Amino acid sequence: MIIEKVQYEIDWAKFKRGTSFFIPCLNPVQAKRSILEVTNRLKYKVLFKVVIEEGVRGLRVWKL
Repeated sequence: MIIEKVQYEIDWAKFKRGTSFFIPCLNPVQAKRSILEVTNRLKYKVLFKVVIEEGVRGLRVWKL
């Protein structure tokens, strides 16, 4: 999955319900679209929240 010209490798098999991951990004709307392409194909329900972690803005994604 490519977000803002950075390739991210997410181990989707290990992405269990209740877990989350953080993707640093400047444009969370576009990042959300990129992530939704994959999660919709896998039929995962996810929750997104724009957050700042350790001074870095990005998206936190939880599997529901």
